[in-house]
Amino acid sequence: MLTRDEAIEACLVFEDALEDYPFKDPNWTIMRHRSNRKMFAAIYEHYGKIWINLKAEPMTGDFWKNVFPAVVPAYHMNKEHWISVILDGTMTDEEIKPLIEDSFLLTSPKNMQKKNKPMQEKR
Repeated sequence: MLTRDEAIEACLVFEDALEDYPFKDPNWTIMRHRSNRKMFAAIYEHYGKIWINLKAEPMTGDFWKNVFPAVVPAYHMNKEHWISVILDGTMTDEEIKPLIEDSFLLTSPKNMQKKNKPMQEKR
């Protein structure tokens, strides 16, 4: 995963996911839940790379920041509860997708968390 389109596609596997552009700056793609409008990912270009801001439990975020140099404190977000993943090719899709899923689940309405599995897992 290196491009904005690939990141958006990885977020849209969730049934409740919605792609949004709420800012006057087209650089920012916001991925939200349709049901509660909460953001679960912000996708943007920064320093010539695509970055994704994702919600993470504080201890989990700290773990990923220690494991992968491409995971850093979130740009423009609460650094305790959000991480940024730099799509620089050092992490595989299989390493990034669970971080997206965690963010999606952490921001899901509680009554929908069991329903909000990726569409490919429902088949």
